[in-house]
Amino acid sequence: MIRIQRAGERHPGGDPGAGIDTRHAFSFGRFYDPDNLRFGALLACNEERLAPGSGFDEHPHSHTEIVTWVVGGELTHRDSTGHTTVVRPGDLQHLSAAAGVRHVERNDGPDPLVFVQMWLAPLTPGGEPAYEIVRGIADATPYALPAAGALLHVRRLEAGELSAVPDADLLYVHVVRGTVRLAGEELAAGDAARVTGEKDLALLATGDAELLLWEMRDATTGA
Repeated sequence: MIRIQRAGERHPGGDPGAGIDTRHAFSFGRFYDPDNLRFGALLACNEERLAPGSGFDEHPHSHTEIVTWVVGGELTHRDSTGHTTVVRPGDLQHLSAAAGVRHVERNDGPDPLVFVQMWLAPLTPGGEPAYEIVRGIADATPYALPAAGALLHVRRLEAGELSAVPDADLLYVHVVRGTVRLAGEELAAGDAARVTGEKDLALLATGDAELLLWEMRDATTGA
């Protein structure tokens, strides 16, 4: 089964007056949708746009694996465990909130900042917060997130390129930019596909494209 969510179907959020524009793929904050709470381990997939000088002041998280992918601009990250980092396009940032952490996310650069932030539920709550950044992550090596039983694949495709899709219980495909075709469906920037129990799928880039693919297990099967 494949369910497509178009970019225009995302819930608007953030604070546009303060330079923060957000598009939520899942139920989030005041935009509550009981039929769209999560997909597998994935709790949120937020497209964020921050104007220069804007950002999210210090706020708490707990029992959440937070993965951030910068599309354009520079993200300044600070957290209560002492990390201060600038995250750039091609970098992958992972903050494990565990029993509790506080962080700040800002655009301290001169250019607009665009990033995708994804929240995943850990298999086991609690523990100590942890932080990791991978500079210039490669397409060939998926990023393992064992705390949530998930793998993140980054795909950068040229027009006309065909790329196999992992066979998985659950697969979440988010188009960062460009256009692709999946199982006969055309997907553009901001579109997403939630794939359940499909095999032998492939992505065809109908233009130069960048995608994020979450490979997850279905916890309800006990596998």
